Amino acid sequence: MQQLREAEPAEAGRLVSDISREWSKSGSAAMDLLLKRGRDAMDVEDLEAATEHFTALIDHAPGFAEGYHMRAMAYFNAGRIGPALGDLEMALRLNPDHFGALRGLAVIFETLGEEDRALRGYEMVLALNPHDAEAQSGVERLLVAARGREI
Repeated sequence: MQQLREAEPAEAGRLVSDISREWSKSGSAAMDLLLKRGRDAMDVEDLEAATEHFTALIDHAPGFAEGYHMRAMAYFNAGRIGPALGDLEMALRLNPDHFGALRGLAVIFETLGEEDRALRGYEMVLALNPHDAEAQSGVERLLVAARGREI
């Protein structure tokens, strides 16, 4: 994580991929398969199947943050904001450095019109991953809205 905070833009993408790959390892081949199946279902927009796979993963590996993060994404895409928030909170309890879960919170807060909380969320993402384009855009968008003019 320290390397990511200090990385040049060209190196940041590789580091994010490396970190994400590590966060996707549960330590169990069966759990990793459930994660893969859930992600595959998300790829074809089968949110019900994705949620089922991620729920099974969480049931069997409740200490695995990525399961909560991915189920939160499935819930959010299905319009289930409350459960998505709960899962993101759990993912962050298990892995406070999970910049993807933080970004998810920021997106939800922005969607709900809670601009101050969204801005803080995006800023927290950038503290961990300064080259996160979505978080940078979110900060710029919210600052423009707060000031009422272009930066």
